[in-house]
Amino acid sequence: MSAVGISALKVLAALGLMLGNGVVMIYMLRKVLGHLHIRLGPIHVGWKGTLQTVMDVLKLLTKEDVTPRAVDRWLFRLAPAVVFVPSLMAYAALPFSDTWRITNLDSGLLYTFTALSLIPIGLLMAGWASANKWSLLGGMRAAAQQIAYEVPLLLSVLPIVMLVGSANLGTIVEAQQGTFLAVLPRWFIVNPLFWPTFLIFVVASLVESNQTPFDMSEAESEIVAGFATEYSAMKFGLLFLSEFSNQFIVSALGVTLFFGGWTLPWLPASVVSALGPLIFLIKTYLGIFVMMWIRGTFPRVRIDQVMQLGWQRLIPISLVWIVFSGIVIKVWS
Repeated sequence: MSAVGISALKVLAALGLMLGNGVVMIYMLRKVLGHLHIRLGPIHVGWKGTLQTVMDVLKLLTKEDVTPRAVDRWLFRLAPAVVFVPSLMAYAALPFSDTWRITNLDSGLLYTFTALSLIPIGLLMAGWASANKWSLLGGMRAAAQQIAYEVPLLLSVLPIVMLVGSANLGTIVEAQQGTFLAVLPRWFIVNPLFWPTFLIFVVASLVESNQTPFDMSEAESEIVAGFATEYSAMKFGLLFLSEFSNQFIVSALGVTLFFGGWTLPWLPASVVSALGPLIFLIKTYLGIFVMMWIRGTFPRVRIDQVMQLGWQRLIPISLVWIVFSGIVIKVWS
């Protein structure tokens, strides 16, 4: 098969994974929040609540696509694609195993962060084009959050890049193979040097993926649905499919950077090689479960608190920890 054909198949595989993840994560979110909040519908409608998800999907596919008269029609229609495409692009460098990945980039970590950083452009475009003050406010919040938390998110992972000597996600996973004392995995989460790094990464990831308690750009109690207020049918579906996809991506990045990616040190190498993608997905969905648990537990914070946390707390702490980590790595090596 030609190189173009192989590339097209890889893109289709990423698209299929993104769409499949969306359906699974809708069901998962319904179930997790249903049990946390005792919501009977997601627990009991259909077998194990499955019909609730089926109805959600059918509603998006069959609902009337309404376009308000006052909107900027070209930007209004383009915005969901501008949000969807970068989210799809971010799958390219994720290493599902030592052989399962779309592309092997030496700058894979930076590429993934770059792809995610493009998404707020579409959210701001959606808010501006909607001719709705609540939508515009949601879009402005999305841009403000992204600018504030891109920096600590990137800074938080620099100590790992300094230790490994590479921004290749596959190389970072390979650096975590093996065990300490034949029991503890060499995952970076086990190393106390990376505990502050992990906490900063988690908080920044929740903000970047617009997850509660930091979902300020679509705060229902304040701005209705923010940037998505005027959207319906599959335009609305694309916006929130991208949000679910971003949640999967940041969880996958966390697994790659801190939890050994596709590796399990207690299993033979042949078994890990065969089950690598499955191990990676299980770890990723455990991370998604924790994010949904946080979503169903903590109340939403104020926008000024979100901005203050990013600019006045996480960025200075990240910079100090980079210097400290560099000294420790240099002395230790």
